[in-house]
Amino acid sequence: MITKEYDLYKKKSDKIKALFKFSEKSVPHFWGLKGIDLKVYAGEAVGLIGINGSGKSTLSNILAGIIPQTTGQMMIDGETSIIAIGAGLKPQLTGKENIRLKCLMSGFTNEQIDDMMEDIKAFADLGDFIDQPVKNYSSGMRSRLGFAIAVHNNPDVLIIDEALSVGDDTFYQKCVERILKFKSEGKTIFFVSHSLSQIEKLCDKVAWIHYGELREYGETKEVVEHYNDFIKWFRKQSAADKKKYQEDYKVKQVEFNEEELKKIAMERNHDEAALKGPAIGKMSILTKLLLVAMLLSMMLFGYLHLSGRAFSSILAKADETSQVATSETTLIQASTLGIDDHEKLSS
Repeated sequence: MITKEYDLYKKKSDKIKALFKFSEKSVPHFWGLKGIDLKVYAGEAVGLIGINGSGKSTLSNILAGIIPQTTGQMMIDGETSIIAIGAGLKPQLTGKENIRLKCLMSGFTNEQIDDMMEDIKAFADLGDFIDQPVKNYSSGMRSRLGFAIAVHNNPDVLIIDEALSVGDDTFYQKCVERILKFKSEGKTIFFVSHSLSQIEKLCDKVAWIHYGELREYGETKEVVEHYNDFIKWFRKQSAADKKKYQEDYKVKQVEFNEEELKKIAMERNHDEAALKGPAIGKMSILTKLLLVAMLLSMMLFGYLHLSGRAFSSILAKADETSQVATSETTLIQASTLGIDDHEKLSS
């Protein structure tokens, strides 16, 4: 049961301040995903549909391992690769340099990349622009390069996030052929798109994400029909009603909390593991205490370095101060004893 919670900081400095706060109640939260359950089998192509801001790209980024979920356990059998417009491409590098960089990051050797290079260049079909910086590319060119690299990495799970919406028809047909080939090889595909015709052509099942919730998951024809009915209904609403509808759902995403999540987990017969997050997540109180201790230690050693003093000299001075204080105490006691003895003799 996957969830994703975002902290809505107003300023960048608030993020740093939050590191030293042991309570985050004052920080507003927004739940991009509110308990997504999906079971997808090898060889299936699943479409992710929904209006803007519903959480489709958030879910695709979690599936690709780009961002961690807040709670829930996700099991993916195999390597994943995401295709989005410009995802993972370095703007200052050329197309060819990006090919090598992304392939190296995927675990390929330089020799293997040399063998694949011409095929990737031919698939992207960028001509002389392959030697130009990616920052000079159009959105369509970046999408073509990203798609060419991703499919030649031969992943087990392919995630396509709106990457086919900016290419021309020739490139689109080439991509469709490759996607269908992937399906025939038993690979799993997640396809995010606003084009319902593409969804109907490529997907076996569809997940309708609606403001962070999984509204419906099932056969493509049935879910697309229901989604179309919703779109037609929504378009008939007045501008004021549309705005109120959207604001009401966004308020629900802000006000959603762990208690509601527990209720959903109980209704779906999930155990406590569904309420726990991955290893990467928010810092615990102990982690924050250790971080504060480390920062104080760094400040101390930084001061010692700038002042040209050694840590041992501070300890020696502290010991010397302690000895002086002890000596002064002894002298005071001896002086007091001397006065007492003198009074005794006088008596």
